[in-house]
Amino acid sequence: MQNFPDGQKVFNFIKVGLNSMRSSWNRFPEQIKRLSVVIVIFLALLITAIYLLVPPDFGKYGHFRASAVDEIVSQDIRYAGREICSDCHDDIVDTKYEGFHQNVACEVCHGPAAEHTDDPFAAQLEAPRGRGYCPLCHEYLPSRPTGFPQIVAASHNPMKPCISCHEPHNPEPPTTPKECEACHATIARTKSLSHHVYVPCTRCHKTPDEHKINPREVLPEKPASREFCGGCHAEDADSEKGIPRVNLETHETRYVCWQCHYPHLPEARE
Repeated sequence: MQNFPDGQKVFNFIKVGLNSMRSSWNRFPEQIKRLSVVIVIFLALLITAIYLLVPPDFGKYGHFRASAVDEIVSQDIRYAGREICSDCHDDIVDTKYEGFHQNVACEVCHGPAAEHTDDPFAAQLEAPRGRGYCPLCHEYLPSRPTGFPQIVAASHNPMKPCISCHEPHNPEPPTTPKECEACHATIARTKSLSHHVYVPCTRCHKTPDEHKINPREVLPEKPASREFCGGCHAEDADSEKGIPRVNLETHETRYVCWQCHYPHLPEARE
């Protein structure tokens, strides 16, 4: 028959262990004790939240719910894809693929087309004709990429539908833009507050006329050397009085000017 320690020995063993733990705990500074209690409570809450909130099938196939795949598959198909549009509208698709909207899916403007492709007469697609739709992409915003066509809808041909001037499948401007700010609105607004406000853009950028028609295919030239800025700002430059001057032979010769000075808003005053 196996011999078990009597109850008094077990009690003494536990008592010694608790006293040792209490003694070790009392040696910690008071702020460490409080911080430890907070950490323990936080970990307990975190474990409880994970247990209650994380679905049981999470992580089965990846970092998502396994049941989400079945939920997505069970949804009705609403979008048909741009390829199927060419079955009936090949002439419009050809025009679109040659224009600036070639990378814009048809359903971006016309809405989900799955029902329309099943029964074209019963399910008609939207055809935006008002002024409120195009500015969703073309209203001026500083965060849009430079060169992207932007307008201020409140002042750009007010009350006039966009499609009265622009063919939406190939939206070329009816006339060639006369000013750079038609596309480079952010730079134009910055430059309007700078000392370069009266310097025409073409003074620094050689811009072919074709750039105004195909801005992303034909790019303007940019200055490539210090001597270009020196044409106005060198000490011996033949330019107007009051323009800040530098000695190009001694002034930060390791750098080109625009590494320190933003050309559209140069900060130098003297």
